[in-house]
Amino acid sequence: MPSQPAQSPEPVLCRIRAEYWEMPGLKLTPGQAQRLLGLDPESCDTLLTTLVSTGFLACTGDGAFVRRDRSSVR
Repeated sequence: MPSQPAQSPEPVLCRIRAEYWEMPGLKLTPGQAQRLLGLDPESCDTLLTTLVSTGFLACTGDGAFVRRDRSSVR
């Protein structure tokens, strides 16, 4: 059976960005993000890391993710 091509992460990245834009002050732990978005832990971690590396999100001192322009990362 041929393997299926990997799906682009862009639709999910757009959804994560939309959640953060629509809810100012949103602060999610990795577990909360997994439940909200219906993702497995590995996929969720990869997507959150991507958004941190692009400067959209920041990781707080307690491991939660916040929108970068709203963050007081400590």
